[in-house]
Amino acid sequence: MSDLPEPWPLGYRSRSATTADVQAVHRLVTECERRLLGRAVTGFERIAADLGLPDQEPKPDSVLVRDSKGDPAGWGWMKGRRARVHVHPDHLGRGLGRSLLDWAEARARRLGIDRLSQSVPDSDHMANALLRSSGYFPLVTEWLLEITMPVEPEVPEPPAGITVRPFRPGDAQAAYQVTEDAFDEWQQRRKTYAEWARLTVERATFEPAASPVAFAGGQMVGVVLSSDVPGSDEGYVERVAVRRDHRARGIARMLLREAFRTFYHQGKGTCTLWTHTGTGALSLYERIGMTVQRSSTVHSKALTIEQRPPGPAGDRRRGDL
Repeated sequence: MSDLPEPWPLGYRSRSATTADVQAVHRLVTECERRLLGRAVTGFERIAADLGLPDQEPKPDSVLVRDSKGDPAGWGWMKGRRARVHVHPDHLGRGLGRSLLDWAEARARRLGIDRLSQSVPDSDHMANALLRSSGYFPLVTEWLLEITMPVEPEVPEPPAGITVRPFRPGDAQAAYQVTEDAFDEWQQRRKTYAEWARLTVERATFEPAASPVAFAGGQMVGVVLSSDVPGSDEGYVERVAVRRDHRARGIARMLLREAFRTFYHQGKGTCTLWTHTGTGALSLYERIGMTVQRSSTVHSKALTIEQRPPGPAGDRRRGDL
């Protein structure tokens, strides 16, 4: 595949990233995380999903930048209004970050996208400074919360009329409905079922035993979807959702503690999850004993859309935050 036309610092070349690059991109991203956070936190499946979901709409754009030896030095990813940029720690301070940011903004403008957002750990001072100097402003705060489990977590009794059991085959469609209905309150684009499933119940790390679901009158009204973190003593909660007409009854708290207890019996010493200001759920997690471990900020920038002659239908695409 030929190199892309965007300008890069001297000595660097680029091409579009493909599914064949999943391992290389994953190594690059996790090395960035080890240097910044002290540990790798992005799973291989996350990168594979970013590069390999054929039914995603809008389609993602990505670029892999290589040094003079052909080794990965940075990568950029953009889908709809979201972007991600990573520069290998050994290549920081050479202008790659700004070039990748320029690449993402240029791609967005060509596609008729009027705003671009990017989440950056608050501890990454260099990246935060770059975004601020490039016209981005803070939009949303994200928090990673953790609970340690030295003893078996206590689980409250279900509210009246509510039954609870672990996730079973056949629950996926109902879980999709409950979670996407709940997330519609703050997300800009509803996922298709196929996209949602690949990011949750079809992942190899999905842990149905630690994914309790709640029913009322035979209908699913609450769900927690969890993953097993390979090679660690940590469980991870991917999604928490309760149907609107059953909120404020303690269902989310009960489901979370049921997931914690399952992970405890599997030998996990901690459990983590991410939340952000849009969900309004931080106080819930803190009340059940979780504490903030680190934070990130979603930065956003309004873009001037590139004016282009009218093209075929579907030539201009819009996406989510």
